Amino acid sequence: MKPCQKFTRQAMVDELQLITDWWQSHSIDLKNGGFVGEVNSAGVPQHLASKGIILNSRILWFFSELAVFSGLQTEQGKSALATATRSYEYLMAHFDDKQYGGAVWELNHLGECVDSKKQTYAQCFCIYAFCAYYQATGKQQVLDKAMGYFSLVEQYTRDQKMGGYIEAFQHNWLPIEDFRLSEKDMNTPKSMNTHLHVLEAFSALYKVNPCAEVEESLRHVLLMFKQHIIDLENGHLRLFFSEDWRDQSSSYSYGHDIEASWLIWEAVEILADPELLKEWRPLVIHMAQVCAKESLGVHGQVCEDYDKIKQHKAQEGYWWVQAEALVGLLNLFHLTGDKHLNDICENIWLFIQRYHKDPVAGEWFWLANVDDANCHQSYKAGFWKAPYHNGRAMMEVIKLFDKLQQP
Repeated sequence: MKPCQKFTRQAMVDELQLITDWWQSHSIDLKNGGFVGEVNSAGVPQHLASKGIILNSRILWFFSELAVFSGLQTEQGKSALATATRSYEYLMAHFDDKQYGGAVWELNHLGECVDSKKQTYAQCFCIYAFCAYYQATGKQQVLDKAMGYFSLVEQYTRDQKMGGYIEAFQHNWLPIEDFRLSEKDMNTPKSMNTHLHVLEAFSALYKVNPCAEVEESLRHVLLMFKQHIIDLENGHLRLFFSEDWRDQSSSYSYGHDIEASWLIWEAVEILADPELLKEWRPLVIHMAQVCAKESLGVHGQVCEDYDKIKQHKAQEGYWWVQAEALVGLLNLFHLTGDKHLNDICENIWLFIQRYHKDPVAGEWFWLANVDDANCHQSYKAGFWKAPYHNGRAMMEVIKLFDKLQQP
């Protein structure tokens, strides 16, 4: 194993390049178009795997964002934009529902729809991705598509009576019985996870199109977080809800707690309202501080969750949790100046290098390879794993390092 790099800006630049190279060399589907649905833990493409909208929208987001981040006139920027364009064109040709609007959930390996349900979560990832691609290209039709998806979310998924957004619908936006994003989730009509990515999408949309209707919706999501989703006393997020916002959850998600802390702060900064900044600053600091205090595992990692009933903190290390923790905890350092947080980030970065990064086949294992546990049973790329968490983390941490260097 190579010696571990220190937690520095340059280390993030180097890792971002490795992530980019891996995805461009392993995920493009030259036979059936777009991107392969899965690449296994050894880095071998699974050409018969189905193609999900979450993977494809996140690929579009990452390469669009990377193009702007790298500079559109640089070689990396041009290469990233070409990959983003491939992703956008495939998404438009195969996932975009020309009859009922929005994006379908799943295609087979040939690009034929096998599940046409409409998850609010998925529509919002498309909005997020379209906004990034619009920033990279300036094409009006891309912004129009983002606003079109936004209008569908507002028309069909927003709960006009109780507030917030309903999880899922049939292909034609009629009610559905199974709301779940995945089998591990509770079957409830509202969830923290969907609202977090509604927030993320609307923040991105307001940034590129700061109109009154998007502002109202973004403020509404923030209000739902404050009124229902965040437990203001303990600093954790409630996870699952009935339609009238009764809490159904039995655990905390440290990964989502720390991710939400910085995404909420990003949303408030984008709105640039002094009163909102004053209101939310202590709340996001509290959320991130609670995570820093409670979530750390025996190897320096941030654990994924805590079972409130069993009073048990799971020690497994998941790739996305470590990525979000780097951003959220460095953002907390930026807000508070607490230098101890840099030490925590250093330990998380060491954990990533020792147990998540694959020195042979590249990319990050889904599950940390601490005891040769189950890390090889999950894919490197697939329905739920894209360059979104770790790739975004590298870009965001670089930005934070730059902010910390400013006088």
